Amino acid sequence: MPNPLFTPDRLGEIELANRIVMAPMTRDRAGPGDEPTELMVEYYRQRASAGLIVTEGAQPSPVGKGYWRTPGIHSPEQVEGWRKVADAVHAEGGRIVVQLMHCGRVVVPANRGFEADVIAPSAVACPDDVPGPDGVPAPCAMPRAIRVEEIPALVADYAQAARNAVAAGLDGVELHCASGYLINQFLNPASNRRDDQYGGAIENRMRFPIAVLAAMAEAIGPGRVGFRIAPGNPYNGMDTSDPAATFAPFVKAADALGLAYVHVIDMGLEDLDSLAMLRANWSGAIIANNMLTAESGEALLAAGRADAVSFGRAFIANPDLVARMRAGAPLARPDYARLYTGEERGYTDYPAL
Repeated sequence: MPNPLFTPDRLGEIELANRIVMAPMTRDRAGPGDEPTELMVEYYRQRASAGLIVTEGAQPSPVGKGYWRTPGIHSPEQVEGWRKVADAVHAEGGRIVVQLMHCGRVVVPANRGFEADVIAPSAVACPDDVPGPDGVPAPCAMPRAIRVEEIPALVADYAQAARNAVAAGLDGVELHCASGYLINQFLNPASNRRDDQYGGAIENRMRFPIAVLAAMAEAIGPGRVGFRIAPGNPYNGMDTSDPAATFAPFVKAADALGLAYVHVIDMGLEDLDSLAMLRANWSGAIIANNMLTAESGEALLAAGRADAVSFGRAFIANPDLVARMRAGAPLARPDYARLYTGEERGYTDYPAL
């Protein structure tokens, strides 16, 4: 039997040469206007043998920025930068989607370089610190609650970012619904204390996230839209007491949109099998993630528990990860001190086999 890691697959409208996906990872190398740089072009080009690359999170609007030197996808310069990335990956035969990440309340204002409101579902600060421009963790700003009349414009920002991605030649978008960022903040009762149609019961808390997915699907076609979840992840102050009560209804509602895939970080919870929960509520493709190896990924695919598997840190130090896995070769280890700094060092200077 052929190894399922290396067999072609299809996620919605996106054709994959293999089922090894590069997971999104913040690397903090964007240019002064939050545009993708030539260094980023080379970084993604080197890893184009992945069946699919999911880029680092890109903010769909200026107010969505929370971290230092993260790219956007809302200005003409940013779109042009992403076009260069897409062209380089496609020239190597790869496929690439951009992850859309609005940080919501997870903001150190000094990281932005401009004045703007920090917004969230409710005026509840993120309890976790975030690295500032110097890399030293700093408290997040107190957000103001998003007004109901502002929500349509927020939805429109995501839809326009999806259009920008396709205009740049990217193969689609992935909506970041995890890690305590804006979409997750609406879904989670720890950060969503609203008493209107966007708060309270899960049917209300998921109203904005579903509206965003629907708008992006309408903008570029559902077969080019995926989303990422991490049930039970406490990152950035999320309540982890009953993740199935939130994510099973959310995934079921998203399933009706006919999207390309759901990308799940399996937290390995004792009381929740995330992949089984997805199979019960989702009829589309599943990308599984979190601390996988070639062997464990192959087993998930062979058992039908996932349709593709993604790797994060392994792709940092192994630009030729697919070739190494195919050959059974040892993997290099990342330079963790340079995950978010160093320009080409710890970024594009890892050698292939």
